[in-house]
Amino acid sequence: MSSNDIIVSLDIGTSKVRVIIGEVNDGAINIIGVGSADSEGIRKGAIVDIDQTVKSIRSAVEHAERMVDIEISEVYVGVQGNHIALQSNHGVVAVSNEDREIGDEDIERVLQAAKVVALPPEREIINLVPKQFLVDGLEGISDPRGMIGVRLEVEATIVTGAKTAIHNLIRCVEKAGLQISGIVLMSLASGVMSLSKDEKTMGTVLIDIGAGSTTLAIFEQGGLAATSTLPVGGEFVTNDISYGLRTQTDQAEKIKLKYGCASVVDSAEDQRFKITRMGSNVEKEFSQVDLANIIEPRMSEIFYLIRQEVRRLGYGGKVQGYVLTGGSVNLPGTLTVAQQELESPVRIAVPDFIGVRDPAFGSGVGMIQYVSKHMTIRNSGAVKKQASRKTGTAAPAKPGMIERIKNMFSEFI
Repeated sequence: MSSNDIIVSLDIGTSKVRVIIGEVNDGAINIIGVGSADSEGIRKGAIVDIDQTVKSIRSAVEHAERMVDIEISEVYVGVQGNHIALQSNHGVVAVSNEDREIGDEDIERVLQAAKVVALPPEREIINLVPKQFLVDGLEGISDPRGMIGVRLEVEATIVTGAKTAIHNLIRCVEKAGLQISGIVLMSLASGVMSLSKDEKTMGTVLIDIGAGSTTLAIFEQGGLAATSTLPVGGEFVTNDISYGLRTQTDQAEKIKLKYGCASVVDSAEDQRFKITRMGSNVEKEFSQVDLANIIEPRMSEIFYLIRQEVRRLGYGGKVQGYVLTGGSVNLPGTLTVAQQELESPVRIAVPDFIGVRDPAFGSGVGMIQYVSKHMTIRNSGAVKKQASRKTGTAAPAKPGMIERIKNMFSEFI
């Protein structure tokens, strides 16, 4: 990566579409623009209406462009969902240089060798994540460049997804007039932003609680070990408030954001608000305690389901702690409920950048950090400008969808 590059991340969520523009200067990242729009056409993290999703993407992109007077042409897109699967594979090649010094070409060949795996026709490789390299049997090598050897091996985790889900995502982004620089697994991106090296090594569950779904990513021995998605999220809390207070869903969402508290113990009786109930023109007053009595059971259930899912995946006794991210963990009292239900150390991860200090931006910021770190290590100078200053000139012709699908997954390993 050159000394001054622009990286744009696109996070398409159930409630919001977020675009983050990051500028990389000699390895340091600055967030220079943020755009968001209400997400239409997404249900439980899956695209159900392409035209509405395209409209939301365009709106978020325009918002970010206006902030910094930049025209966005290419983006890195985040992907997650219950169609994601992980599998391990091994790649082996002979070092090609006459002097037996391992170079970029050898690493590229061994990574390509690790991608040779039998997949069902409906699945596709999204990411390849090296766990470790081996040089002539020597294990535990993170970057073998410059080392001398005859045989180069890699142990890697292959991330696959359903072709239908991936191609619908690609379709939406392309119809919004954008090119895709790469597709990034959101759990990997969030892990870069949210977890320390020790947390990844010891065994930590990263929990991203969005509006329509909750994604679990279990990190162990320095890498991503397992991932899963639960079809519950902040929308369930909003619906509970709507039923409990007998009010419209949009009104329930506003009340949740302004007065909501996930723990009855942490709520205040003197925090009061009035709402107009359905079928009536008369306003009725409620307290934050009343609201917390509706919210806490649902939040407790979400964390109970998370704990059960971790056990089902076989990591019940291996996890040393939990890290929370995502827009729904902004509710006051969430940490209290999580600690009670998970019976383990819990903290909330917040991006440490001006303008995005909110757990809801964790995945988007994580994507920029992941791409920056990945490109610096893998292929310095290979990233093109993701955005160009507006000059009034016509945009360059974009390559066709099929051609880019062929090249996309080989570019972003």
